Amino acid sequence: IRDGFLVGVTNPKTVVFFVALLPQFVDPARGPVPVQMAVLGVTFFAIAITCDGLVATLAGAAREWFARSPHRLRRMSATGGLMMIALGVSLLFTGRPAQSVP
Repeated sequence: IRDGFLVGVTNPKTVVFFVALLPQFVDPARGPVPVQMAVLGVTFFAIAITCDGLVATLAGAAREWFARSPHRLRRMSATGGLMMIALGVSLLFTGRPAQSVP
């Protein structure tokens, strides 16, 4: 968890996101700016933790459901393989023609 936190905090995209997004919702006339920024940051954090926790819980439940039956695992693998083949075929017919390199 510590490594993930350090990666997230030191990621420049995260810093740019918050520097670009949060000031739009801060009004200096409504109180101290640092407090407003902190409230917005904590609100974002709470929403992110809730959503990520829900996704992790559902993914864990789905994993257990699939793991109970080898037939389900084979069917899921086959479905994933068919989807990759379908994607490749669609790219074959809808992709741009190759361009020659000078």
